[in-house]
Amino acid sequence: MRRRGLAAGALALAVLLTGCAQSVDPIERLGKKAAQRVRAHGPSAPQLPPVVTRVRTRDRVVFLTYDDSAERDPRFVDLVRERRLPVSVFLTDDVVGPGYGHFARLQSVGATLQNHTLDHSALPGLPYAGQRAEICGQRDKLRSRFGVRPDLFRPPYGTYDTTTLRAAADCGVSALVLWRASVTGSGGLAYTQGGDRLRPGDIVAVDPDGGTGLTLEQRTTRLLRELRGRGLRVGRLEDYL
Repeated sequence: MRRRGLAAGALALAVLLTGCAQSVDPIERLGKKAAQRVRAHGPSAPQLPPVVTRVRTRDRVVFLTYDDSAERDPRFVDLVRERRLPVSVFLTDDVVGPGYGHFARLQSVGATLQNHTLDHSALPGLPYAGQRAEICGQRDKLRSRFGVRPDLFRPPYGTYDTTTLRAAADCGVSALVLWRASVTGSGGLAYTQGGDRLRPGDIVAVDPDGGTGLTLEQRTTRLLRELRGRGLRVGRLEDYL
């Protein structure tokens, strides 16, 4: 009887221990699966900014953008003030140089100042650190000089790669702004895609004069005449993006 009792006790203990092991095992498996999910998916990547050449809108507006800003035409400042033009100016630090006072006046009459890199280098192919320095560096310059934090970015020459998008996202850029139409140095219009006329929502880039003798104010006045003839007006890009 004593032996039977010992055997029964040993069996009960074995069953008890086995039951405890089975109750812990699903929890351990759950922990392993959760760890595997974290390893598989990793931390969420930042959302890359969209690249836009036009804005989808029913409003009969187009958007005027100006690059580099090597031309410091005081009559253009007067035109922006008199017409209350909501233009967007994409500034490059090396090009603007000591002329920041001119752009402070433009800002004071309603122009919005945005990012066009520090020195206008072509970005595709540059390492991430170099592209980030170009974009974030100009963002910081504009913030320190004008008290603005630009969230729109135009890559030099309109070229970019995936690294550009990553660097732009990390610098707080909400959109890369290209263009569907451009005003040439002679005052004419050139189109990158989708027909040869201006349409609502188009982003227009006003190019440097190219030595034609037409000032920034003259080329912009010609464009405004073209817009009026098509029943279009100038919208503020930042209100639509």
